[in-house]
Amino acid sequence: MKWKHRMQGVLAAMFGVQSEHNRQAQFSGSPWPWMALGVVFILLLVLALVGVVKLVLGGEG
Repeated sequence: MKWKHRMQGVLAAMFGVQSEHNRQAQFSGSPWPWMALGVVFILLLVLALVGVVKLVLGGEG
């Protein structure tokens, strides 16, 4: 499976809009690429939230 499809699958799973067909297709093969992408996307989400909070608070903290 291509990385573009993996990224789309991780994003869909994070928002809970994964179709049953796609979910079953993604559970075939190794889980490591999915877990790695999941960790990367979670880290990016946390960093984005920290940035937004700092922007809103005017750089305090």
